[in-house]
Amino acid sequence: MNERNNKNDKPFGIGVDYGTSNSAAALFDGNQVTLIKLEDDSIIMPSATYIDRELKITTGQHAINAYITANTGRKVELSAELIGEGRASTGQIGGDGLPEEANTQKVYGRSIVDAGEKGRLFRGVKRLLGNRSISRLMVFDRPFRLAALVTPLLLKIRQSLKTYLTPRFPAQAQVDHACIGHPVNFEGRDKTHNATALQRLGEACRHAGFENLQFYPEPIAAAASYLFYNPNTAGRTLLAVDFGGGTLDLCVLKREGENFNVIAIHGVALGGDHIDQCLFKALLFPLLGKGERWCRKGEDREIDTLFPFEEYEDLILNWAVSYMLNQNQYTTPVMQRMEQNDAAAVKFQRLYELIKRNYSYLVFQCIKDFKACLSGQEQARLDIPEIDIDLTLTRTEFETIIADQLQTFEQAVMDMLSQASVNSHQVDLVIRTGGSSLIPAVREILERLFPQKVIEHDPFTSVAAGLAIAEYRGLGVPESQVSSS
Repeated sequence: MNERNNKNDKPFGIGVDYGTSNSAAALFDGNQVTLIKLEDDSIIMPSATYIDRELKITTGQHAINAYITANTGRKVELSAELIGEGRASTGQIGGDGLPEEANTQKVYGRSIVDAGEKGRLFRGVKRLLGNRSISRLMVFDRPFRLAALVTPLLLKIRQSLKTYLTPRFPAQAQVDHACIGHPVNFEGRDKTHNATALQRLGEACRHAGFENLQFYPEPIAAAASYLFYNPNTAGRTLLAVDFGGGTLDLCVLKREGENFNVIAIHGVALGGDHIDQCLFKALLFPLLGKGERWCRKGEDREIDTLFPFEEYEDLILNWAVSYMLNQNQYTTPVMQRMEQNDAAAVKFQRLYELIKRNYSYLVFQCIKDFKACLSGQEQARLDIPEIDIDLTLTRTEFETIIADQLQTFEQAVMDMLSQASVNSHQVDLVIRTGGSSLIPAVREILERLFPQKVIEHDPFTSVAAGLAIAEYRGLGVPESQVSSS
């Protein structure tokens, strides 16, 4: 860990942890880390952006509240998408020698526009930054670049920093510099996804007013903050495990005096969002009609098949576009299946309510709260009265459902050790951080692999603190170097 770099002579370093699920920010003055209040009563801000029809933008918890108030429970009615206008000819030639035109007609596409939607909520945009096939998302009838959806969150963070600094350090309240965290590997479909994601993230930061940027890997930042708070770790080999909402990031480093050497880093696309989707599939899909049969009359015989639930799955799991299920191709089969007065009809009634009342986001929030409860108690209740679901799950049953994700987690840890050419006995200390690291089964895997060596370290703020330390000490990589590499 280097001493402060005098070429970047600032009285403090600024760290911005823009996360998939939540964001945080911190200051470091060489002696003390200060976490910045980003919400009215919290230093943690949900990474959420809400845009209404007048293109007014709200961020954080206020964005979530606005979306829930305006959209949850309302009846969704799709209208035809206007593609353009066309003019038909009468077949006659006019006096000017040109074809005579009939009335102008509007040309419509598929029924995919939710005309009653009052606003769009965007969460988890960070997961899209590395995907080159997605450059814009439609907000009503306007295309928004991904960077434009991230910028309001960074603006909010910068404003919060200015609010804190203005009465204390008025000469330094401009806040035009920061160290921005990034996962080891962004999600993406090709080898250039990291470069694409950093370019888009840098663009959003500049639009927000952070002109002088450094980038730094999030797991190393988490480790740096731990080493700052625990200076008596000289000569020790440390494994940092940062398990958040979108990614799992790891690093192995060794403390040498006041410095540390990073031996290796590793990252995989596994996070809390993936676990939430796994729970939705296992617990709720069977209660919404998955696996049920569908009998209907054909031209000359009765047709009996499995209900085509797989056609609904992706849209159900992607709550931001679940309104697309209101097209006739989806609702008509559900209504027909509801008319079969059997025991399964109630399942399709639930599915119909989920679709028509726009309950997908509410259901996912219930699942997140349910998952959090299982981290603190042996069983929890998932109660969603809006679609008549009330069930109880034990922690053991939960761990069985997410067994594949837990196996992926353990394999990532083993891959990290292999990449660093160390074994579990050579690791002196393991720090776990990130919201998903609070899952008991995750803790147990680490305790089994590294008995009596695992320490929890500030699950939601360790990265922000480490980023502030990294900027103060000049450890980050300037954006210009990232862009040119």
